[in-house]
Amino acid sequence: MKIAKKNFGMLSSGKKARLFILKAGDLRLVMTNYGASLVALYVPSSRGPEEDVLLGYGTLAGYASDRFFFGSTVGRYSNRIANGTFTLNGRTYTLDKNDGKHTLHGGLRGFSRRLWKAEGYEEKDGVFVRFEISSPDGDGGFPGKLRAVVSYGLSKSNELIVDYSADVDKPCPVSLTNHAYFNLAGEGRGDILSHEALLYASRYAALGRESAGTLADVEGGPFDLRTRTAIKDAMARFPETGGGFDHCFAADGEAGKLRPFAEISDPLSRRRMRLFSTHPGFQFYTGNAITPVAGKPGSFYEKHSGLCLEPQFFPDTPNQAAFPPCVFSPERKFHERSLYSFDW
Repeated sequence: MKIAKKNFGMLSSGKKARLFILKAGDLRLVMTNYGASLVALYVPSSRGPEEDVLLGYGTLAGYASDRFFFGSTVGRYSNRIANGTFTLNGRTYTLDKNDGKHTLHGGLRGFSRRLWKAEGYEEKDGVFVRFEISSPDGDGGFPGKLRAVVSYGLSKSNELIVDYSADVDKPCPVSLTNHAYFNLAGEGRGDILSHEALLYASRYAALGRESAGTLADVEGGPFDLRTRTAIKDAMARFPETGGGFDHCFAADGEAGKLRPFAEISDPLSRRRMRLFSTHPGFQFYTGNAITPVAGKPGSFYEKHSGLCLEPQFFPDTPNQAAFPPCVFSPERKFHERSLYSFDW
């Protein structure tokens, strides 16, 4: 197992960003403390050499101007808060709006656009990087001073392990996640429409862009992916998906316990990714809104070049009393874990 680090460049503020390179088992992971972002993940294949399976950029400038949250840690609140407002304990809070009249992934200067403190460390079965960030009271319109810590690491068993925690000095909605885009055939190698998806989700958040609302059964509908299905077939069979998935699902099983929520496989490379989380839900997104953009050297991304599976609380939960509570406080600290297991 190994940990290495090197300079990644300098921001316009004059602050330097770093890359951290981890090696454990058969995997290599590259991260930067800008946005606590996953930059690259190299995974072997039974049909050829290892490939980088994460969409991203080859330079710090790419991440500084990124519009798609490639590999970023997002917060304070991942996904959308409708109309950029919520009411808590009788007070209405107005947030930064960065998605029309809505707040998305923390607003104009969410955690994906900031430099985190970072340090590498080693444990018995893995190597990790611990990222930490502080957010003052009123940051982006959110109440309370918040400190977030996210650790990313690799195990000897070919797992990507993520541990999220946060504490806040007054009640505040919190939902941290990572916005990695995966292409198991290799980044820059076409689209993910032939990937096969299996979701351990019997319900999904019935929502529009204006609000969320209720958890509805997937049974027999367009979001029933409880049987392994090629993404292109699911989209063709159910035009209600609107040309791609961008929907939040409730993970089966007990929230707070690490349990499986999805499997993604690529028939060509035979790579498979199994995902586990303690979060109550996850967003399944097939990169529908990626507009043509230069990625890593030699790569060019467009619609459906990658897919996201983002463990999280449900969209607009601060305004939706029926959803699992997302408000944390000095008495209730935020702590969630995720695990991505790879084989080939």
